[in-house]
Amino acid sequence: MRIISGTARGRKLALFSGKDIRPTPDRVREALFSMLASRFGSFDRLKVLELFAGSGALSLEALSRGAESALLVDSGAVAAGLIRDNIQRCGFQSQASFIQQDIFKALPLVRNSAPYDLILLDPPYQKNLVPRALEQIAALNLLSEHGIICAESSSKEQWEDFGTLKLLESRTYGTSRIHLYGLTGE
Repeated sequence: MRIISGTARGRKLALFSGKDIRPTPDRVREALFSMLASRFGSFDRLKVLELFAGSGALSLEALSRGAESALLVDSGAVAAGLIRDNIQRCGFQSQASFIQQDIFKALPLVRNSAPYDLILLDPPYQKNLVPRALEQIAALNLLSEHGIICAESSSKEQWEDFGTLKLLESRTYGTSRIHLYGLTGE
């Protein structure tokens, strides 16, 4: 795995093994960031929150493309080591921070830093974690007025709107599906 574009382009991320972490393939990550670039225009000054961060590749890609800051959250010990290593490999120690905690316990705590312009969710597939996370994100008002939530799921999973969050777009890439949400009224 590597950073695809921006200031850290080509940087290789830490290798790992096992089934605890399922990284977003480069092809899907490239498609996702193309979708986001067409909506944001630029990643400059974006504030990013990544939940179920795994390796941290999504946040690091956003930082490489100009995001101002990223807060990564994951509860796994393997993920914690990977994220810390990858932040250092990319040279984003001053822009990225990490919380090792269950995301549902961490969300009320990250509210102090809200709102976020880009919220990334890549939980384990088929465990109904995306709807639960979206409901809590909406209830805590974590998304900025023109922000976007990107939720990755199995291609078998499909959701609609959640409270104040409107499904903007959904695309399938092999066994993965990308869902983009924004606040209603945009």
